[in-house]
Amino acid sequence: MSKREEILSIEILQSIRKAVLEYNVQGAKNWATKAIDEGMDPVQVADTLTDAIRKVGEDFSRGEIFIPDLVMAAEVMQNTMPTIEEEIRKKRQRRKSLGSVVIGTVLGDIHNIGKTLVSTLLAAEGFDVTDLGVDLSAEKFVEAVKNSKPDILAMSALMTTTAPEQGKVIEALKKESLREAAKIMVGGGAITEEFAKTIGADGYAATAPEGANLARRLIGIE
Repeated sequence: MSKREEILSIEILQSIRKAVLEYNVQGAKNWATKAIDEGMDPVQVADTLTDAIRKVGEDFSRGEIFIPDLVMAAEVMQNTMPTIEEEIRKKRQRRKSLGSVVIGTVLGDIHNIGKTLVSTLLAAEGFDVTDLGVDLSAEKFVEAVKNSKPDILAMSALMTTTAPEQGKVIEALKKESLREAAKIMVGGGAITEEFAKTIGADGYAATAPEGANLARRLIGIE
C-alpha cells in the first residue's frame, strides 16, 4: 500500500466512525461504499463501523446519550452493514464470530425498537444475529432453535400481557428436549430479573447495552 493509499484509508475509516457518531445514515453508507470502491479490506471497514456502534452503546450506559440516539445509531448500522457484508461474501472472508443469537418478540407483541437495538449491539459485539421479527409463537422459537442451533435465544416482551409468552417458549423447549440447547436471555419493558428467574431464563437485561454484555457473559466472555 502506498503512502497515499494509507492516508486515504485512514481518512475513510475516520469518516465512517464520525458518520456513525453523528447518526449520519447516508454519510456512513457513502463512506462505506467509497471504502469498497477503493479496494479496502471490508472486514476492517466492518470493524470500524461496529466499534463506533459499541461506543454509542457505552455512551448510553453512562447516561451521556438517550434512547433516540441509540435508535438513530441502529439505523446507521442497518443501512450500512449490508453493503459491507456483501463485499465480505464476494471476497469469501469471514469476520470472527463470538457465537450465534436468535432473537424475537413474543406472541401478541409487535414492539420492535428494543429488539432491534439489542440486535444491533449484539452484532457490534461480534455475534451472528438472526432476527425472527415480532409476534412470534412458541412454536416459531422452537423451530428456530432446532434449525439454527444458536448459542443464545433472546426474547423480548414489552407488555405485561405478553410477558408470560416467554415462559411458554421455555416450556415448549423443555418438551422438545431443547432447553439446554441454547442459553436464554429475556428483556423488554414488562420483564424484571425476578420474573426472568421465575420462568427459568438464564439471564435478564434491562437495556440494549446490558443485553450485549449479558450475551458475552452467557457464553463465558467477561
